[in-house]
Amino acid sequence: MTRRVSIFGATGSIGANTLGIIREEPEAYRVVALTGGRNIKSLASAAIELNAEIAVTACDDLLESLRDALCGTGVEAAAGEQALIDAAARPADWTMSAIVGFAGLPPGLCALEQGATLALANKESMVAAGPLLIDTARRNGARIIPVDSEHSAIFQALNGEKMQAVERVIITASGGAFRDWPLEALSEATPEQAASHPNWPMGQRITIDSASMFNKALELIEAKEFFGFSSEQIEVLIHRESLVHALVGFRDGALMAHVGPPDMRHAIGYALHHPERSHLPVERLDLAKIGQLNFQSPEPGRYPALVLVREVMAAGGHAGAAFNGSKEAALDGFLEGRIRFTDMARVVEREIENISVDDRAKWTMTLESVREADRVARVRAQETMDALDG
Repeated sequence: MTRRVSIFGATGSIGANTLGIIREEPEAYRVVALTGGRNIKSLASAAIELNAEIAVTACDDLLESLRDALCGTGVEAAAGEQALIDAAARPADWTMSAIVGFAGLPPGLCALEQGATLALANKESMVAAGPLLIDTARRNGARIIPVDSEHSAIFQALNGEKMQAVERVIITASGGAFRDWPLEALSEATPEQAASHPNWPMGQRITIDSASMFNKALELIEAKEFFGFSSEQIEVLIHRESLVHALVGFRDGALMAHVGPPDMRHAIGYALHHPERSHLPVERLDLAKIGQLNFQSPEPGRYPALVLVREVMAAGGHAGAAFNGSKEAALDGFLEGRIRFTDMARVVEREIENISVDDRAKWTMTLESVREADRVARVRAQETMDALDG
């Protein structure tokens, strides 16, 4: 049976890997929608190759360029935020949510409203609006399958297990660019240095988030919201080899680990083929050659994001949206040279203090309320950065 699939964020690394898996057996899939940003050439090429119904760019100003690239192919072109949502409303059996940042939330919710299986690579959606996503899926008979490698690992380790038997969960992290730097040198770190990952190349923003561990902080919130774990159950360990993606500990003392090469095709393929496992063209590990695996606890002074996130998880509600919004604004400030690397945590800490004295964490959660929590957090982060800059 041919499955209808849509890929939101088709021109990024997750989207490109998803397209690669689909190309392995194109007759098994009917591509409904592909979306991207400014890389019109790649978006149009993939849409034509896979005979997509529609290609959408998030950039309104590139609509004519996309139309020109698709002229005569039969593939429809559209642009803008509403076009993304309209594309998500088209019937599909499986939708990949790989748009970067808060922009991935509205089309993801729309896909769930259609009853589609949502492969969630956009961690900001679960961080900012986890209860809203879970409730939308429940009401519409839809399903969410995590695609973050750590959460896919947890998802797989829990297969066939009872949640009551889980004692703890361990999420691993590479430690980022500054895992071996002297603490006193961190305040002088540049964006170029922060964007150099010790294990593999990634995009600039996610690599800097890895260096600060804000990406891991988001993953803690995601694990809490997706699986229902308490903050106390979730641990973080630095694992330099990046081969063990997560471990689940059970009440009988057993630890179930997911081990594999750092290749996102594992998590994507698992989500695409679930509940079956299909062949994937990925590396097979030679454990004798690897020899050993190393783990260490992260230093709180090196990674204050891992301390701050515990307060966010305790607050719940819209605190995740405020945390993510202020983190995004602080990262912009660092890239623009307005604040230091170590100031990013200070900006977010100030926003957490703001959350504790207003009612945002207690608002009834809707898409509009999440947008507002995100907006307020970004505005206040700018004010904090102005003060630091001055």
